[in-house]
Amino acid sequence: MAPPARRPRLAVIVANGITGDSRVQKIAIAAARDGWDVTLIGAGGTRIKRTRMGPIEVVRLPVRSHMRQQLTGNPLRRRVTQFGISDKQALARRRAIHQAWVRQVTAEIGWLRDDQTSGARKLLGMPPSRALGAMVRVRRAAHKFRERAFGWEQAQSQKPKPTGNWRRDWPQLLDLDLAFGPFIEELKPDLIHANDITMINTAALTVARMRARGEKVAWIYDAHEYVSGIDWPKPEMATAFPGVQREFIRRADAVVTVSPEIAERLRADHRLPEIPLVVRNVPVRTSVNALAEPPSVRKACGLDADVPLLVYSGWVAGRGLGTAIEALAELTEFHLALVSGRTSPEQEDLLNRAEELGVRNRIHLLPYVPQHAVPDYVSTADLGVICLKRIPNHELSLPTKLAEYLHGRLPVVASDVKTLGGYLSQHGVGEVFVPDDRASFVDAVRRAYGRRAELAGRITEQLLTELSWEEQSAALMRLYRKVSAVAPVQPIAEVPWTVEEHAGPAPIDTTTNRPLDAWRPLGESRVRLGLGPANYAGQAAAFAQAICRDNPDASAEVLMRRGPSTFVYPADVYLDLSRISEIDFQVEQVQRIVGRYTHLVVDAFLPVFGYLNGDNIEGDLPALRRANIKVALLAHGSEIRHPGRHLERHEFSLFRDAPEGVLERLTIRAERNRRVAEASGLPLFVTTPDLLEDLPGATWVPLVVDVGNWASDHPVMQRRRPVVLHAPSARWTKGTDRILPVLNELHQQQAIELKLVEGVPWEEMRELVRTADIVLDQFATGAYGTFAVEAMAAGRPVVAFLNEEMHARFGAHPPIVNATPGSLRKAIESLLDDRDRAARIGAASVQYAREFHDGRRTASVFEDFLS
Repeated sequence: MAPPARRPRLAVIVANGITGDSRVQKIAIAAARDGWDVTLIGAGGTRIKRTRMGPIEVVRLPVRSHMRQQLTGNPLRRRVTQFGISDKQALARRRAIHQAWVRQVTAEIGWLRDDQTSGARKLLGMPPSRALGAMVRVRRAAHKFRERAFGWEQAQSQKPKPTGNWRRDWPQLLDLDLAFGPFIEELKPDLIHANDITMINTAALTVARMRARGEKVAWIYDAHEYVSGIDWPKPEMATAFPGVQREFIRRADAVVTVSPEIAERLRADHRLPEIPLVVRNVPVRTSVNALAEPPSVRKACGLDADVPLLVYSGWVAGRGLGTAIEALAELTEFHLALVSGRTSPEQEDLLNRAEELGVRNRIHLLPYVPQHAVPDYVSTADLGVICLKRIPNHELSLPTKLAEYLHGRLPVVASDVKTLGGYLSQHGVGEVFVPDDRASFVDAVRRAYGRRAELAGRITEQLLTELSWEEQSAALMRLYRKVSAVAPVQPIAEVPWTVEEHAGPAPIDTTTNRPLDAWRPLGESRVRLGLGPANYAGQAAAFAQAICRDNPDASAEVLMRRGPSTFVYPADVYLDLSRISEIDFQVEQVQRIVGRYTHLVVDAFLPVFGYLNGDNIEGDLPALRRANIKVALLAHGSEIRHPGRHLERHEFSLFRDAPEGVLERLTIRAERNRRVAEASGLPLFVTTPDLLEDLPGATWVPLVVDVGNWASDHPVMQRRRPVVLHAPSARWTKGTDRILPVLNELHQQQAIELKLVEGVPWEEMRELVRTADIVLDQFATGAYGTFAVEAMAAGRPVVAFLNEEMHARFGAHPPIVNATPGSLRKAIESLLDDRDRAARIGAASVQYAREFHDGRRTASVFEDFLS
């Protein structure tokens, strides 16, 4: 029988980090469902990063700035004006050399002033001190001229004048091609889908090179915007992007765009043989209302149902949101939810203006959610807001957020730019206002809010079907077949539209051990990373080791709060809990962090400046932002795990055994921390997958252990009476009292030797783990912790209660024997009855610990944050 033909290979390429770009994600998913072998390629990080979205391989490529640096400014002129000074550091060195020379010579002048009889006086015809003084004045003037010339050239390089040649005006496009081109050529796709203007030259050059080698490949250019009609922030962009499009658009095998209006302009501007295919960027219809617990902007804002709420979702820069901010001063009863994936100078300016107007407390910064969840997310607001300015690109298309609002059954208030205003008027699903006119915006909001039930009633099923990705992408799949002359054998409908990216790289080599050495001390590296101040189970230190081992551009400093009863783990700085309210301590922390760190991973939502701004990281964030420190939030467990929801999900939840008063305190803390996480818009990470149920916008960063340091050659399950080890940090959090009756009974029957260990030093605990036969972790949370990972690294079979579904989302299938307090006896007896199986589980545990917990996956997940 002949082997089955391989699936046709598609490369979907985009010059951004992929996360937050719903169009490229939906293109990749649609193609995978149609049967294509899809690789989604984006930019980001300092090394190649591979992840997966179901069957889709996701690759992020590092993009260097060689061409941008090489082609910036006038090379010949730079040789003259820069005097061989390569950069500002070299200038600083030259300045230091000059100052040292001046100090030496001026000291000699002082010594020579008393010597009026020297031979030098007769030779020079003047006192030697005066001659040296003249030399100093000449050298000073030359040095000042050198510094002014260097500064002038730097200014010219930073503000270049457009030349009309895209290669010189925007050489970043060449850097993108150098990063993407060789990778795509090695992939050998049958079809390339080039997204946006920044990929057009890469696709054209790559296809030409592949065809020259006799390889069959086609490509599609997807024009996301009308590049000639954008108000570009830099003049060289306004010449480069239309120029590169003009050079390559006719070489594409087909052109796709987002609206009929842009399609007509592109055909006319470039005399295209066919009008581009219109594929609007709209939501997946079948994913709306499909989630059991959909995210809610209203809930994330902490607002009751009767509070009027406006929502804006998407990029902030250049979107006219100043009008909405100004209008809040008059719309005193309204709140505004800003759903944005990242902070930006424009966002900071808007928030500063809101502070001046006294409306900042009614603006809520919310994080992105997966693309398929956006309609559900925004649906709990009252009105969707679109404030586009009157520029050609905005006049010619319907923004993605319009369809997202409508699928959320949300009436729209939008500026009356041509296409958008016409659509709202035609379908009667919103109100329009004059762009940049605050009074007009206020009137439109009040009209729409009073008529919101009527406007929402006009959002018909037919309208939503037309604005569905299922409808739009079907035409795109037909175009793929036409231009590539290949077709998938059969669709793969089981690929869900809701598939999400798995954190962590593709499978790695688990046969070799890479030890975790001490982290690189904070120094003159590109990334100067702070981690802490909780350092629970030493994980901040372990993360620092993994990141510094795998990222040569990073150095780190670990902070750890320490009290009288704290287990001490490795750290650079121990913060005395008895001093965190003292102003001297707080000033020390500000001086330690501000100006030294470029990045900061804050764990457990604890403040980093002591109690200077309160008892939560929320109070420190404004100062950290002003210091331009890039911050991420890391959750370990009870600080974000909501007791009420956990009790609903799990019969044996740890919160059923919580001491008096703890449940209420943890509920308040978890709810507050979730609000802080969602409002901050910062990158969010969790150390165990189960926490994604409480913080769905976060990313899993696996716990890290030094696998080699826990390695053991002690045999497993060869004792007549196997040793079963349980070591709870706090009994109620591990379900200890629920499992002890079973363990004590087995111990008394001499079926096992139970070792219940509490409060022992780390070195002693390590030896106990390495010589045990079975290790019991927790039976109350649904996730395994650091202790379980250490046991797996030692090759011990682990028994614990797991939420296996949450782990499987990331391709993780831990070889842990899954048991509840009710099924623990059966689980242990199965290991006693089949000791060979128990030994195999131990061996598989070592491989799993290497694959998921030796730090490589964790360092990889942090790459985007650190890039």
